Amino acid sequence: MKKRILLVDDEAIIRKILELNLLDEGYEVDTAASGEEAVSMLDTGYDLIITDLMMEGIDGLEVLRCAKNKDKNSSVFILTGYGELDSAVAALRAGAEDYLLKPYNHQKLLVRVARTFKKQDMQHTLDLYEDILSICSECKKIRDNNDCKQGNGGWVTIEKYLSKTTGSAMSHGLCPDCYQKRRKELQQIIDDSLTDDKNI
Repeated sequence: MKKRILLVDDEAIIRKILELNLLDEGYEVDTAASGEEAVSMLDTGYDLIITDLMMEGIDGLEVLRCAKNKDKNSSVFILTGYGELDSAVAALRAGAEDYLLKPYNHQKLLVRVARTFKKQDMQHTLDLYEDILSICSECKKIRDNNDCKQGNGGWVTIEKYLSKTTGSAMSHGLCPDCYQKRRKELQQIIDDSLTDDKNI
């Protein structure tokens, strides 16, 4: 699936050059000519937002804040001039993934974009593993990682784990398949007992 990028810059030439470079790399690219336009597009969801810092109206910092409010895992790059380094640092503190000084090197930008997407993919894989419950194949106990780092939790019974995570009380019974199996086992024991009695 193609990664989606939103480019935000009030200079048309910069938008077009960036868009062409990123399209050449196989990314899906949308553009916005202002912060207001960019904010109105955030609901469609983007893997990366590259925004100019200094714009009339809603600036790059506000685009960053709005993107993070929509999705705290959003990756945002800030484009800034040499005289705006303090603002770039503020953007990093506000959660920007990276910043680039204008005029920027297109190759460096592409490298940083690729690195950001690789990092996203790795985080996605880690998140999937965190959602997997470890269950002992022998005793069927579950590793409870809820209050500690993944893989460091203690092993508890399924009943204890479900009671803790759902707050529900557990009761025991037999499903129809297990009931039939247990019934056959008991019947076999009775039949064997009767056979032994006859042989005495």
